[in-house]
Amino acid sequence: MARKANNSFFLEEWLRTVSGSSVSGDLVKQNSAPSARSIIQAWSEIRESLQNQNFDSRYLQALRALVSSESTIHVADPQAKLLISILAFQDVSLPSESYTLVLRLLYVWIRKAFRPSQALVGVAVQAIRGVVDDRRNLQPALVAQSVLVSGAFACVPSLSGDVKVLCLELLCRLLEEEYSLVGSQEELVPVVLAGIGYALSSSLDVHYVRLLDLLFGIWLKDEGPRGTVTYGLMILHLIEWVVSGYMRSNSINKMSLFANEVLETSKEKYAVFAVFMAAAGVVRASTAGFSSGAQSLEISKLRNSAEKRIEFVAQILVSNGNVVTLPTTQREGPLLKCFAIALARCGSVSSSAPLLLCLTSALLTQVFPLGQIYESFCNAFGKEPIGPRLIWVREHLSDVLFKESGAISGAFCNQYSSASEENKYIVENMIWDFCQNLYLQHRQIAMLLCGIEDTLLGDIEKIAESSFLMVVVFALAVTKQWLKPIVSKERKMETSVKILVSFSCVEYFRHIRLPEYMETIREVISCVQENDAPCVSFVESIPAYDSLTNPKGLRNHLFLQFPYHNFLLAITLISFGISLFFFFFFSCSADLFTQRIKYEWSRDDVQTSRILFYLRVIPTCIGRLSASAFRGVVASTMFLYIGHPNRKVARASHTLLAAFLSSAKESEEDERTQFKEQLVFYYMQRSLEVYPEITPFEGLASGVATLVQHLPAGSPAIFYSVHSLVEKASTFSTESLQGRKSDPGNQILELLLRLVSLVDIQVLPYLMKSLAQLVIKLPKERQNVVLGELYGQVAESDDVIRKPSLVSWLQSLNYLCSNNRTEVLASGSTIDTSNQLAARL
Repeated sequence: MARKANNSFFLEEWLRTVSGSSVSGDLVKQNSAPSARSIIQAWSEIRESLQNQNFDSRYLQALRALVSSESTIHVADPQAKLLISILAFQDVSLPSESYTLVLRLLYVWIRKAFRPSQALVGVAVQAIRGVVDDRRNLQPALVAQSVLVSGAFACVPSLSGDVKVLCLELLCRLLEEEYSLVGSQEELVPVVLAGIGYALSSSLDVHYVRLLDLLFGIWLKDEGPRGTVTYGLMILHLIEWVVSGYMRSNSINKMSLFANEVLETSKEKYAVFAVFMAAAGVVRASTAGFSSGAQSLEISKLRNSAEKRIEFVAQILVSNGNVVTLPTTQREGPLLKCFAIALARCGSVSSSAPLLLCLTSALLTQVFPLGQIYESFCNAFGKEPIGPRLIWVREHLSDVLFKESGAISGAFCNQYSSASEENKYIVENMIWDFCQNLYLQHRQIAMLLCGIEDTLLGDIEKIAESSFLMVVVFALAVTKQWLKPIVSKERKMETSVKILVSFSCVEYFRHIRLPEYMETIREVISCVQENDAPCVSFVESIPAYDSLTNPKGLRNHLFLQFPYHNFLLAITLISFGISLFFFFFFSCSADLFTQRIKYEWSRDDVQTSRILFYLRVIPTCIGRLSASAFRGVVASTMFLYIGHPNRKVARASHTLLAAFLSSAKESEEDERTQFKEQLVFYYMQRSLEVYPEITPFEGLASGVATLVQHLPAGSPAIFYSVHSLVEKASTFSTESLQGRKSDPGNQILELLLRLVSLVDIQVLPYLMKSLAQLVIKLPKERQNVVLGELYGQVAESDDVIRKPSLVSWLQSLNYLCSNNRTEVLASGSTIDTSNQLAARL
């Protein structure tokens, strides 16, 4: 950054760019491609105005045209002399704007001139002094441009010391006397800062401390500019630029003086935020790398002083603000913002506990101020207009602090990796608590705003999504610290469970596939699979069934948030009659009021995302989970979400059941088997009652295939499953059973056909009987297709036990179908086995 600034003509423009300032400082609208003719014409107009002493609108327009082309034009010494002559006029009244424009052109001259005339610069300084001494001319823009030009003059290496002293004296006097004018307009601050930066880069030490006092003290003056993150960034990069110049020119004396006055001495007249950002600028400049020897030693001392100052400010915040409890006061908030952005910009800084705690607090309260946003909206919802809060959220999204949240998160993880074990534990708990609160609060705000303020809700979720990325990156850093062989099992298990629970809380905000997320998940699941305790601990963190279907905290809040404005509006209509009042009240308020108090668990997307995370993770460690734990915590939630209208969620529930049915645990084999059979009865009932509207066929097929393979042979649960499927298939019309393969009835029939080769030999006769009853009712064309599929299965089978029975059964079934013997079934007779059927034929 510093090298880019040196290659730029205008320091103030660079400061605006690197600070992310949205305020333009252009005196006039910039013209990126002026014609040579227009530039020549403009100089001609100015020269003619000077000769005729007639400074009319054409003269002013000519100045504007030149300033609008400042990035491309070159002002030569003769043209500079022309401009200085205009400033020196005493008897002619000039438009007030013209002084500012002339000074701007002189600035362009001095910044682009290779070796400006020393005599000309001296005359220019005297002319500028004469202009600013006349208080009738003083305007904020004029003062700012005078400071900028004076600083730029003092920065020119080829000028004599006397001329530079004149420039520095003028600059200091202007800022000391007219700082209130500068502080009145935000767009002028970078102009003034650039002027001070040029002056600090002067080869002279004269007025150096005076300049530092102005740079760091102006923010505390009553009418001076207010400290902000944007200005803090300008100071950071300004000091980076200045100090980089010292390092390149080997100005050891100035480096030592700067360290002594700013970094190593605490001055009450210096703004804390400004000194802190300056220290960060020094650290950033020192990372560029310069020559060795005595200079290198001095740079190292300067960097150490800067890092100590940064840590000192962090210590103040920790001791005064109790950062561990996440301060959000007006005094601490801006400083924490500067803290976060500075550590992201300045690169690696030696780790310390205060730095880590401050950076954590800055992330959770300033970069991602979700707690404040949620609290503000919940307290004001239905009582105050939503507009100001929408603007607040939008402004935060466009703020440089939020835009650099990724870099801030990276600096945070670097600090965490080098921290002590105690501080790591403190910070981990702060992040995990943040995830819990994010889940609870966003769930509430989503229910309040969804369908009413979708734009606002979307903006809030952009902040939350960015915080999710921070949590993922941090969690990966945590796994690298604790999931190592040398760490105790207890610590690894505790960490793994906390990461999984935290990930479940922020799952709603995961919209992209992150390698860091997948790596972290693999690491923690691998650890959880090693022992029963972490698996049970994770499973027990699932929200209770009652809280899923009837969340008391959320429900009570929704009851309280009656749309107050509608009620008041209805009251005003009483004068029109009691009937009109009731009509308006119910039509205008009842719908919204009902929306607030009626909670539907299946529409709670934040909660659904969290449960979906559990449904996907639990199967990976299902073998470690006891039947009692599954019964007490998981089963009710799993059956609830089997009926979720989102098929992805329902399918995950079916997969979880299949995983449990196929799992084994030697210590409780009988109990587990018994419980599996109990589950199957309710599973079939719950799945088929919402099929095909909700239950996905893939999930149902997976669950049924698993249960017939893993339950004991001849289990009543398998008989019940076959019976339920046949009964469900019979509820569909014959058109559905003979239509496309994707038709619900046809899918059930296909599943029954598939079971012929899966069920155990004790259940097979019952399946054949039930299937025959179903097939006989089908139209001829569909019967032929089913028989063809069955023949294919039997032909490919190498099961010597069931194949003879299947062959005989198929022959009988084929005979029945070919002769249309439906009267057997109509008369109420049954087909007990394939042999009995053959005997009857």
